[in-house]
Amino acid sequence: MDEVSNLTGPKEVEAVITPLKKIRVEAYGCSANVADSEIIKGILMNNGFTITEDKDESNLEILVTCAVKDTTEHKMIARIAKSAKTSKPLVVAGCLAKTSRELIRDYSPKASLLGPNSLDKTLEIVQGTFRGARLVALEDSVLDKVNLPRYRVNRAVGIVEIASGCMSDCSFCQTKIAKGNLRSYRIGDIIREIKTDLREGCKEIWITSTDTGCYGFDIGSDITELVEECCEIEGDFKLRIGMMNPMYLSKYFDKLVSLYKNNTKIYKFIHIPVQSGSNAVLRQMKRGHNSLTFKNFISKIRTLIPEMTIATDIICGFPTELEEDFLDTLNLLHETMPDMVNLSKYASRPGTLASKMKKLDSGTIKLRSSMLHEYIRKISYFRNKLWVGWEGNILIDQVIDNDIIQGRNYAYKPVLLKDKVLNLSKNEILGREIKIKVTGSSRYSLRGEVFDYS
Repeated sequence: MDEVSNLTGPKEVEAVITPLKKIRVEAYGCSANVADSEIIKGILMNNGFTITEDKDESNLEILVTCAVKDTTEHKMIARIAKSAKTSKPLVVAGCLAKTSRELIRDYSPKASLLGPNSLDKTLEIVQGTFRGARLVALEDSVLDKVNLPRYRVNRAVGIVEIASGCMSDCSFCQTKIAKGNLRSYRIGDIIREIKTDLREGCKEIWITSTDTGCYGFDIGSDITELVEECCEIEGDFKLRIGMMNPMYLSKYFDKLVSLYKNNTKIYKFIHIPVQSGSNAVLRQMKRGHNSLTFKNFISKIRTLIPEMTIATDIICGFPTELEEDFLDTLNLLHETMPDMVNLSKYASRPGTLASKMKKLDSGTIKLRSSMLHEYIRKISYFRNKLWVGWEGNILIDQVIDNDIIQGRNYAYKPVLLKDKVLNLSKNEILGREIKIKVTGSSRYSLRGEVFDYS
């Protein structure tokens, strides 16, 4: 089995394209990974390959992996090991390919590797893997991930990556290792991508990156300038702004909140990961912000836009987390009442500064996590219950199964429907606006009844 690390260009393999080959692409993790998978599919389809969702009929598999948590890594490795037991060629793409090259090789010696910033090598990697070579493309390319061919996972949703990498150096995170330093894409290129998505029928546009909040700092711009340009685009659509780390928000916070408040094209949804309520822990995490900064942001948002859906992230059991630090996190949640909390138990990630720290007892982490989970459940249920009785339009962005469809209201709250509107096909219902009344709620979503649709 040959291994080639320094690939050249796609022209060298152009003569051996095998158009009848069917490829299955699976994506795991964040919306940026989903966008990468759409680009990979688009490149392959434009070069004569067929994309299939049927694992039995595929001739090669591509896994776009995530490495943000150890539980995710274990899931990825199990999936890689399972694929390795078959005779089917495998390409491991995404963050895990960059951060855990040797680990992948232990479980799947024949798998080729494609880094998250090496998508321009997709065709070469696939062609070589079909020929029996083990190819490796992990070097960052100069390719911007905009205005590339795509095969959409959801025809109603356009996922637009606006940058790669980030500016942070968090002590617990492997993302910087996988995706490198911030590299923002030009606003004009992003706008062209969004216009293409809208022409192709998308009604929901997600602008995303490793950290949307530091977009543009390397090119003399910021996220508010981009959002303003996005909102000037003609058409009926909704814009969802991706995760923004709090250490950068102060540079443009007032302008950002004004955009949220005054522009109906922007979903009233904001994701600000705080990670801990303890300033001591935040310093050890190298987060670059403190808990008061986060609290002040949330207080201002709740005052100016009470209905804003607020999401955050919490890591429970960081190595230096004392009991009082844990209580600070509980108090922060009590004070800010975020609608959504992505809770993770701390787990050491190879290559990070925190991986050298002495870990907390697993029993302590489990107990604290359980307490947080229960409190988060109560907050989420309370926040969703406030919407019961609300009437208005939702945008249908997902068909969950034959009986249930999901739409989003203007605050990006998910509303589940089970109604005669389901007489429409999946393609007919996706992207429709439907007038509903919220009749119930749970921790995860709202339930609605249909008034009217057009």
